[in-house]
Amino acid sequence: MTSPQDYVQQKAAASGSSFYYAFLFLPPPRRAAITAFYAFCREVDDVVDEVHDPDVAAAKLAWWQGEVRSAYEGKASHPVMQALMPGARDYGIEPRHLLDVIEGCQMDLQQARYFDFAELERYCHLVAGVVGEVSARIFGQTEAQTTDYAHRLGLAFQLTNIIRDVGEDARRQRIYLPVADLQRFEVQADDILKGRYSDRFTALMRFQAERAHRLYDEALALLPAPDRRSQKPGLMMASIYRTLLREIEASDFQVLHQRIGLTPLRKFWLAWKMQALGRF
Repeated sequence: MTSPQDYVQQKAAASGSSFYYAFLFLPPPRRAAITAFYAFCREVDDVVDEVHDPDVAAAKLAWWQGEVRSAYEGKASHPVMQALMPGARDYGIEPRHLLDVIEGCQMDLQQARYFDFAELERYCHLVAGVVGEVSARIFGQTEAQTTDYAHRLGLAFQLTNIIRDVGEDARRQRIYLPVADLQRFEVQADDILKGRYSDRFTALMRFQAERAHRLYDEALALLPAPDRRSQKPGLMMASIYRTLLREIEASDFQVLHQRIGLTPLRKFWLAWKMQALGRF
């Protein structure tokens, strides 16, 4: 029988995510907590991506809301929550954090377009900013301003994901690029949904990439010096994600027909370089 700890480890490793490589360098208690938290995020996100009936997906997310509340009352039934609760106690993970992540997933069921960046930013706050906040706590945050850094970095990560996944999301009939930006660059939603490239599309994507780079710079500027060492896992992820963004830029944003990624070996090398040398 699989233990809760084995379950979350398998869930995290199977995703192949850049986050997993940053976890490898943490001491065991923190690694166990972040692995369980990441497995929770994967579980609720998979509901949106893998359950094709919106009513069934909504019911599953509602179940997860109830499971979060039960877990904090000492009655966790799912292995992810059983694995997560010790870390929640030790590192200040509150019910609101987990419920916010679920709320972000619920937005995916209700909304496939975002009018402007401010509206998109609210979604990113829930699915990425809150994740950054919890991660910073687990990594060993000591300064209050580190929360601002974590939210900014989470937003940069999410925008990088959105840029990478434009084609994949379009095949699910979702467009996360703000409608106002499409209008500004005269790109039709139908062109994205049908995978049609153009100079206008490239200009639109370049604008998105520049915004993401700006957010990376803002996040790094916000990180207080006393927390730089403890937040190395987040900096590892920043190195991996920003390298991915540059790869997408180098491809001239050929993201409508393919998913551009980094090899596991390259992700590990980037994580190790930050851990050992402290630089990108």
